[in-house]
Amino acid sequence: MAYEIDEIRRVTLGGVKQKIHIRGERLQNPVLLFLHGGPGISNRDSVINREKDLCDAFTIVAWDQRGTGGSYWGVKKETLNVDQLVSDAAELVAYLCRELDREKLFIWGGSWGTELGTYLCFRHPQQIAGYLGSGQMVNGVLNEERSYDFAMTEAKKAGDSEAVRILEEIGRPVGGCYREIFKGMMAQRRIMKKYGGHTMKRGTYWTDTAKPLLKSREFSFTDKIGLALGYKKCLTYMWPTTVQCDFMTQCTRFEMPYYIFQGVHDNNTPSSLVQDYYDAIEAPDKDLVWFEHSAHGPLGEEPERYKALLREKFLKRVPEVMAR
Repeated sequence: MAYEIDEIRRVTLGGVKQKIHIRGERLQNPVLLFLHGGPGISNRDSVINREKDLCDAFTIVAWDQRGTGGSYWGVKKETLNVDQLVSDAAELVAYLCRELDREKLFIWGGSWGTELGTYLCFRHPQQIAGYLGSGQMVNGVLNEERSYDFAMTEAKKAGDSEAVRILEEIGRPVGGCYREIFKGMMAQRRIMKKYGGHTMKRGTYWTDTAKPLLKSREFSFTDKIGLALGYKKCLTYMWPTTVQCDFMTQCTRFEMPYYIFQGVHDNNTPSSLVQDYYDAIEAPDKDLVWFEHSAHGPLGEEPERYKALLREKFLKRVPEVMAR
């Protein structure tokens, strides 16, 4: 496959050099900026490589956010907070529109990336033509309570006494936070994932996340060190501000189309919170698409339908994002 643009760049955002990869078959294609999850889990490899079939219609940009992967080095812990990440993202949008000669671009977020993307669209709408999120964050405190309750209920139903013991030991989150943020979240997420709340195939974080990243050719050796060190650092320092989101009261009116592609069985960012939020949204266009055979990652679980609908939603907006 031939690309007119296929570049890894280091861009200074908020005073820190951060790594992006830009790839597309034709320079005139609309720009699609992907915001990864976590905080601290870069999806640069999977978006640039596994989803490269989208490069015929879009110039895709994958970004290692502050504190992880190729953007790990030189980051002070006090700058790991939601407001700083939103500011970084707004700088990156302006940079991409300037460098690629576009009026606007599209935002595509997953998991934590939907929180970042929603704040970005609400606070800095001028250069954004549309938003699409999966694993949609709605309310940080309720998110953690419902995810914990799902894991506990399923463990009890299965007679999984060890999982119940672990969940009782870490305790139900208070104000969206565990006593030890990273340790508690990892323990709860492993059990939630075991019972299908993250993916329907019920893999592990090692097989589904860590191993593919370590094997990836997309990341340099130092990027991989940044991934390994950055995940715990980002989650620990960012979570107290990440969990404060309550979009039902903070962000319901948008100047651009707002789309949600949500897995029915998602209990990482629980789908039970999404319908009420979607109903409250005011936007020029909006849609909530349910993926019946998916949990937290419908892009990976139902890829053909997902990407066909992504093309359908965004390509009709192309006149808004073309060169000035």
